Amino acid sequence: MPWYDMPLERLREYRTQTAEPDGLDEWWAKRLADSRELARPADLRRYEPDLYGTVEVHDATFSGSGGDRIRAWYLKPADAVRPPVVVKFIGYGGGRGAPGEHMLLPALGYAVFVMDSRGQGGRWTYGATGDGAEGPENSQVMTRGITTPEDYYYTRLFTDAALAVDAALELAGPGAGLAVTGASQGGGLALAAAALARDEISVCHADVPFLCDIQRAITLAPHAPYTEIPEFLAENVALVDMALGTLRYIDCALLARRITAASLLSVGLMDDICPPSTVFAAYNEITAAKDIAVYPYSGHSVPRAHAERQLRRLREHLPPPA
Repeated sequence: MPWYDMPLERLREYRTQTAEPDGLDEWWAKRLADSRELARPADLRRYEPDLYGTVEVHDATFSGSGGDRIRAWYLKPADAVRPPVVVKFIGYGGGRGAPGEHMLLPALGYAVFVMDSRGQGGRWTYGATGDGAEGPENSQVMTRGITTPEDYYYTRLFTDAALAVDAALELAGPGAGLAVTGASQGGGLALAAAALARDEISVCHADVPFLCDIQRAITLAPHAPYTEIPEFLAENVALVDMALGTLRYIDCALLARRITAASLLSVGLMDDICPPSTVFAAYNEITAAKDIAVYPYSGHSVPRAHAERQLRRLREHLPPPA
């Protein structure tokens, strides 16, 4: 894949051309307040204690958008007292998977709360949460409810992400620090959670994030998932204005202006799924302490060494208890 987007010097200055909707903060505050009124405490069930040894693994359920019960994993070092919690979000098409996929941070002294993505989990790793139906799906969700922001799929998923932060704090107890992390769709959810639950989050890690500068992305990215939207609008021409209006409410390049957490993003300059300019569109709006790892020859992934860069930053800003 060539360097098909802007040169790096332009990327560092690029700003989204999408206008923020009037009253965006109040609109999101209502969404979250309505769902919090319906929330119930998180449920935990100890999972395979003989298998996972010194890491406590819990099959968790918490209340998300509209009071819907969302599945998660909650992993913590068995003897830790109020360890920092990292809320982890999953990429497009995947679900929470197996606990063994999330063992690195508990081994280093952190608790991890892994949110299942409603209505996904039917592709590269499995899930357990439906979206208006039982169980995971091998689904395409980019246009689900896209004509109104209140009914849009990603409004529900972003609300789930913000309430996952609530659930993680409830489980961790007072005084526990909190971070959010994810890649691709998970990176977009990390940015959204860091914006919508900004008072609670100290660190945000977002790798090659999806759902940023969406109106540009759907005209530029040659591959799914962004292509689901122009394919839909090519025939449903009467819905174009409504769909583009909806997308402004969940665009992480706009929500990123609200992030107060110390943030580390990553971008691959050969990424043809989340174009580099869309990642920089979000990064350039963050006013908190931030850094971006630029990988000139990476596509929609990061080098394995990037994990150590994230760990150093996490320990710097949110060290586990001694």
